[in-house]
Amino acid sequence: MDQFRHRVNERYQLQLADYAALYQWSVDRREDFWNTLWDFAGVIASERGEQSLGSDEMPGAQWFPEARLNFAENLLRYRDDGIALVERLENGSRRQLSYADLYAKVEQLAAALRDQGVGLGDRVAGFMPNVIDTVVAMLATTSIGAVWTSCSPDFGINGVLDRFGQVEPRVLFACEGYFYNGKTIDSLPRLREVVARIESIEKLVVVPVARNHKETAAAIESLDRAVTLEDFVGAAPERPLTFVQTEFNHPLYIMYSSGTTGVPKCIVHGAGGTLLQHLKEHRLHCDLKRDDALFYFTTCGWMMWNWLVSGLACGATLVLFDGSPFYPAAEGLWDMADEEGISVFGTSAKYIAALEKSGRKPRESHKLEKLRALLSTGSPLAHEGFRYVYRDIKADLCLSSISGGTDIISCFALGNPVLPVYAGELQCRGLGMAVEVWNEEGKAVIGEKGELVCTKSFPSMPTGFWNDPDGAKYRGAYFENWPGIWAHGDYAEITAHGGVIIYGRSDAVLNPGGVRIGTAEIYRQVEKVEEVLESICIGQEWRGDVRVVLFVVLREGIELDGELIQKIRRTIRANTTPRHVPAKVIQVADIPRTISGKIVELAVRNVVHGKPVKNVEALANPGALKLYENLPELAAE
Repeated sequence: MDQFRHRVNERYQLQLADYAALYQWSVDRREDFWNTLWDFAGVIASERGEQSLGSDEMPGAQWFPEARLNFAENLLRYRDDGIALVERLENGSRRQLSYADLYAKVEQLAAALRDQGVGLGDRVAGFMPNVIDTVVAMLATTSIGAVWTSCSPDFGINGVLDRFGQVEPRVLFACEGYFYNGKTIDSLPRLREVVARIESIEKLVVVPVARNHKETAAAIESLDRAVTLEDFVGAAPERPLTFVQTEFNHPLYIMYSSGTTGVPKCIVHGAGGTLLQHLKEHRLHCDLKRDDALFYFTTCGWMMWNWLVSGLACGATLVLFDGSPFYPAAEGLWDMADEEGISVFGTSAKYIAALEKSGRKPRESHKLEKLRALLSTGSPLAHEGFRYVYRDIKADLCLSSISGGTDIISCFALGNPVLPVYAGELQCRGLGMAVEVWNEEGKAVIGEKGELVCTKSFPSMPTGFWNDPDGAKYRGAYFENWPGIWAHGDYAEITAHGGVIIYGRSDAVLNPGGVRIGTAEIYRQVEKVEEVLESICIGQEWRGDVRVVLFVVLREGIELDGELIQKIRRTIRANTTPRHVPAKVIQVADIPRTISGKIVELAVRNVVHGKPVKNVEALANPGALKLYENLPELAAE
């Protein structure tokens, strides 16, 4: 980050003294910023063009309109013996691949895809766990200018059809099974149905994970259009890998919104914007280098997988893990951190909270010698989570809570190795991202809560939504509140020293007595209560107002009684305001979540109010919604 600041100072005869000055320059002079980043990160392109910004409107900005490049070529710039990928499965199996071997595997698979007739703009899908073969399939797909889209194998059949059915892939890569929480789960029954119901699939390439090649070949004999990965690659003639040069905005990935309020939106991200933004976040905001080992606990259905694999462009070693982070024991990922020398460890706020509740103290049981950064996302990390990390994981590291989303395949606010860490805050806004917090009058505020917006265009905005020819869905998703201004849907605050606090999703904000309260403010206090494992909070319409209702999952063997309810309320009141205190505290056995682990306040709110939940297939545990139906406690004072 400092090297980059010095480069900017030299190049433009400036005296930017610190990050705050560099950030302001990057927003005021966006074209100069992204151009300098392009050079600093060594973007590989057959053409760059004279123009760095054509149209500057949101939506529809045209960054680097004359550029021609290939995403996969930038991720495969290293072709040596350095370790590119390490794969670890829950059952203890481990594989690794050098950069040279990765290049060779991508070359073979790209040849097979070309032999199948896949070309520019065609869709290729992955119904895959987080394994080496998934990364190879993505790189082979994007090397030929085709579009990659994926979801994890724990999606139910309707979840898969709702996603891949919309984008009509020609080839589907899928595992025959996978491991999770001590169980082996068979994917073949779902694959049969997927192939039967998505007519566009010409070839189902089955990747052995839970079976070997021979067992897989036997198991798919009667499966329509199916072939094993080995046979698919083996049947194709050899041809050298050539990287199809595409426009900067050429579709690279199709990502999906969580889909809890209807059929998931298909968000299209361009090759150049994704590459530039990830290079910025890895090289500058994470200080990622060749000798680093980068890990993120993610599935292929979450954008953090796409973010993780871009680490190849920095030449780092990527550690891929698939399975439950708590199986066979809660310290499993920390054993892996020691064994693989992980230096940048990424996870979710939910995992950190669960680890703390489990009583684990990795600092006392593990060396963690290489660990220098810990990243957290998925939901706001509470102050207590920050304290737990520094007290019980490692005192000397950069704890970066990061926030952005699938919508921008990157971050609006994130970490920074040259800035201090404040508990409960994201360290800074990302370079080149004109992020502000606006009040209800549409005025930018500091030190006050409001809507998180982005006021100027940036390269990693979606190029559009799939099947949205007039752009109406796209505009409706982000630009309805203020035309030409990206409203992200987060309720947030920018602090006096430039940090960012996220209080939760705007649409889940509670409004008792007309006062807006972010749910994260309540979760932060509830996490302090030892007896509570997790919670979900909604606003219930009640007697012409809204009252706060808190549902709690308690530790095994503990029942919610009057004393514990008072303890929860006291804890909340002591550190917030009387308006934050829930009118009702109700014990539940489970909390509904999306497949990427986010709790779904809107779905629970709909159930409580007797409204339909449009897309329960987007949930990892849809049965949990039944726990919130017709509760007698919510019909009483």
